[in-house]
Amino acid sequence: MPEHKVGTPEEFEAARQELLVEEKELTRRSDELARKRRELPWTPVEKVYTFETADGTKSLAGLFDGRSQLLVYHFMFGPPYEAGCPVCSSIADTLDPNAVHLKARDVTLICSSRAPLDKLLAYRERMGWSFDWVSTVGGDFHRDLGFLYTEEELRPFLDGEVPPTVGQMAQASGTDVLGYVTEGPGLSAYALSDGTVYRTYVTTARGLEPAMAYYGLLDRAPLGRHEEGEDMHWLRRHDEYGRT
Repeated sequence: MPEHKVGTPEEFEAARQELLVEEKELTRRSDELARKRRELPWTPVEKVYTFETADGTKSLAGLFDGRSQLLVYHFMFGPPYEAGCPVCSSIADTLDPNAVHLKARDVTLICSSRAPLDKLLAYRERMGWSFDWVSTVGGDFHRDLGFLYTEEELRPFLDGEVPPTVGQMAQASGTDVLGYVTEGPGLSAYALSDGTVYRTYVTTARGLEPAMAYYGLLDRAPLGRHEEGEDMHWLRRHDEYGRT
């Protein structure tokens, strides 16, 4: 444990009250951004997408499962992967128990990946998840949203100094670096109104942190995320912690 400033209970309470003012400002700002997010213009999805599901082939509209709203997490599990991305797997750990609560608010939550459906369902069973997972094999769904890249697009990155964490995650997923970074994570949102599907929101990178609950908790722990200077990522699949 590193050295840290030590103070009296009175000093702690005074500093905490100062911080609370800023935390409340951030909360209000977050509420404002949520309102603006909801006010984004809806875009009709005119392209026809099909998905392989446990219940057969479905259209994008069919994924709503009788509800008017749909959230899709674009899970990094490409055709050459032997297992899902560990980071995406940590996110799915958060998504899975929330799916039932979202259903209560007229929202269907699913994951979408490009690997064959049998791979996805076998991995879902290993992880103990129950959310619906669909395969977009042969489709453009991820590409059209910016979550799938070509080797040509990735060449500047691949020709540079690839971070060790990328190689670590590629190996953990059972593929090479190119196969791994071809995929990208993301979240997209949709509304179904009068038979028309509308895209309402898309995000990636740190925009996914609300689904990474452990970071919000680590931010409140004494040492925070404590990732600075680490060459390898600390995240593992939940059934791999403690393994040597």
